[in-house]
Amino acid sequence: MSTATNANELKITRVYDAPVRAVWEAWTDPAQVAQWWGPRGFTITTHSKDLRPGGHWSYTMHGPDGTDYENKTLYYEVEECARLVYDHGGNDDRPPLFRVTVLFSESDGKTTMDMTMTLPSPEAAAETAKFIKKAGGNGTWDRLAEYIDKTQSGRESFFITRSFRAPIDVLFAMWTEPGHFSQWLAPAGFTMEFHDADIRPGGSTFYSMTNGQLTMYGRAEYQEIEKPSRIVYTQQFCDEQGNVSRHPLAPVWPETMRTEVLFTSEGPNETRVTVRWEPCGEVKPEEIEVFKQARGGMTQGWTGSFDKLEAKIAGSQE
Repeated sequence: MSTATNANELKITRVYDAPVRAVWEAWTDPAQVAQWWGPRGFTITTHSKDLRPGGHWSYTMHGPDGTDYENKTLYYEVEECARLVYDHGGNDDRPPLFRVTVLFSESDGKTTMDMTMTLPSPEAAAETAKFIKKAGGNGTWDRLAEYIDKTQSGRESFFITRSFRAPIDVLFAMWTEPGHFSQWLAPAGFTMEFHDADIRPGGSTFYSMTNGQLTMYGRAEYQEIEKPSRIVYTQQFCDEQGNVSRHPLAPVWPETMRTEVLFTSEGPNETRVTVRWEPCGEVKPEEIEVFKQARGGMTQGWTGSFDKLEAKIAGSQE
């Protein structure tokens, strides 16, 4: 979440690679909303929807543990392809949690979604931010990105986004300087070592990750680096000699993965990082299916890495 103007507000900004009409319809069509709304592992059932000022959206969110959450959204403003204002988190027997304002705008075929959640007090905003982070609620907007990617290009991808309290140049360095990269990228419980690192367009790295019982080797080949906004590289698992192999715990995992990292300033001391991860090259249907089913695990893995990155940044600022 980026810094909001007022202390009782929470702000989220996302950019989707699709025209505003496609993003608007993904938001407002119940059949499409059912494909992505909610944290990973959640599904929803819409009971009724009346998209107009004074209208409502009544739905049940089904948690992965079987718990049902009844919700009734009340709409105050509806400007097609431009603006939504509504109350969220309430029902007939409880008041809403906060007021939401969502702005949609298109530029060069891409749509920016600016969302502001307004709460009764700064304390309520802080508690809600903690709750959303713990519940994985920000994954909702990553799921929307994956849905948009699928409907617009037919590709299966994985998205994860996180905002960090540091300038964009600091975040870029964390991804491109091996001494930084190796300290946070490995999943929780693993350490990482670069055996060869040449991070530049056309360059490559060879590295290992270990938790003391399992050691995995991999290589990355860098295709594009645009300082300080974008990095694109491919990754493959390898053996100890650097020969391409398969994931040691998932032999049906795609052989080659493409990673795109976007860095966006959200203020003088805050940066949004968006990771887009997808299989590339020759990919078999069964490998795509394994990739799709692993999104929950990918979220946990990247979240653990991002937690370490957040701690490293905080430690360097002390």
